[in-house]
Amino acid sequence: MTRNMGTVDRVVRIIVGLVLIALALVGPKTPWGWIGLIPLATALIGWCPLYSLLGIRTCPAESKSG
Repeated sequence: MTRNMGTVDRVVRIIVGLVLIALALVGPKTPWGWIGLIPLATALIGWCPLYSLLGIRTCPAESKSG
């Protein structure tokens, strides 16, 4: 699993994930808020399976030295 998410993408996913989880805890208390675990987990790992399938990469290209 090679990282395919950039810093901005990861920060946005963390914020969205935490907001959705917070809604599940203090908001309408529906189980749909727990879907926030998905963007939170992908942001912490730095790899998104959907991005891999679609060939998307938001992180900067790694330079190969040597």
